[in-house]
Amino acid sequence: MTDATHRTASDGLDQFIPVRKSDILSALLEQGAFNSEEDRKKFRRLCDMLAAIYHYDYFQTLERLRNDYYYFGPEVAPHAALDRASLERCYGDLVQSLEQVLKDANFIELPHAEIGDAHRRRVGHRIEIQAPLHDFRDVRLWRRGRHTEPYEVADWFGLSRRKVEAEVYDDVVLMVAMKPGDEIGSPRERRSLERRKIIPGSVLLKYFRNIASGDLHALFPNVRVVMSNRDKLILGLPAIAGGIPILLKIYATITVLFLVIGFYLGTSASVEDKDIATALAALGGLLALGGFVVQQWVKYQWKSLRYQSELTDNVYYRNINNNAGIFDYLIGAAEDQECKEAFLAYHFLHTAAAPPTADEVDGRIEAWLRQTFGVDIDFAANGVLAKLEQLGLLRRQQERLFVSPLDGAIAQLQAVWDRFLSSRPQAAGK
Repeated sequence: MTDATHRTASDGLDQFIPVRKSDILSALLEQGAFNSEEDRKKFRRLCDMLAAIYHYDYFQTLERLRNDYYYFGPEVAPHAALDRASLERCYGDLVQSLEQVLKDANFIELPHAEIGDAHRRRVGHRIEIQAPLHDFRDVRLWRRGRHTEPYEVADWFGLSRRKVEAEVYDDVVLMVAMKPGDEIGSPRERRSLERRKIIPGSVLLKYFRNIASGDLHALFPNVRVVMSNRDKLILGLPAIAGGIPILLKIYATITVLFLVIGFYLGTSASVEDKDIATALAALGGLLALGGFVVQQWVKYQWKSLRYQSELTDNVYYRNINNNAGIFDYLIGAAEDQECKEAFLAYHFLHTAAAPPTADEVDGRIEAWLRQTFGVDIDFAANGVLAKLEQLGLLRRQQERLFVSPLDGAIAQLQAVWDRFLSSRPQAAGK
């Protein structure tokens, strides 16, 4: 484990490559087993062509995502333009497209059970929250990259502090699908949606950065702060200690107070002077009790407001993008990851002393990234090898893998690019 990454391994290594594409390319050019400067230039050109082809491919994916999301964006209300069956089909297309892009960008979906376990295991958090999900059609979370961060927590009611470490996810994507209008039977749900200007049937997308694993519940919609047992104890004990003497005093004099009230209302014949004094004392006790109740309620509201502010700040300053705006970032992230994987796979196949197997390519790339950049990942070769094969750069001989030499690979990519251009519709008048 290095200081730069602080990688955790509680559930295996990630496939996410947390290194800039330009840094990987520079390191391959400097450390690669190229015979000459000319070969280095050819390899750079090949990488530029691969990047251009991936960019072209992902542009089509971006357009598809935007089209799929059109009927579910919360900013517009065209949902009634389609019947229920058509909307269901469009929703399935949207989810499928989003899942594929997130997979290409090396995001991992988090099951709700794992999110709940992380929330229960969190250390040192005073805030208790509730995140009911039954009001929604679907709520899904994906994460990418992770590290640990130290922070201090208070012990013994703030008298001492200790340091603990929390697992933090670098990138988190949240998808919230609202129920269609005909499935919302509760007036409370309808009022809540109207108050927040959310259209039934819409899909909310949010992108966050640097979220602790124990705080994932705080990202869920309609999350609310509730008092923890500790807070209930802190507020409840003084309430009991201060309220009991007042109640005992009132209990002993309350009958006299009613007697005096009855005298002034004409229901009692007479009262003595000492009864009036006792009644005034009882009235003062009631006012004191009322003031005490108000004081405890204000304390409760103040703590709730402070915790809600902490929760809002934690989410607000980590929210990077929302809804259709995240598509450009996700497409760029997927394109970036796939380019890096392609550069690495072609390089280690091209420079291998003998044709390797897929497992051998995996191991060599993982070892090189660990040695060069100090990162531990689980390189998934199968996807990138299939892509290189699809582009005509790779062939298989049983388990052994071969790639075209630099000149042949560049010519092949040029042919692929020419096919892209020839398939584009010609502009009018040309």
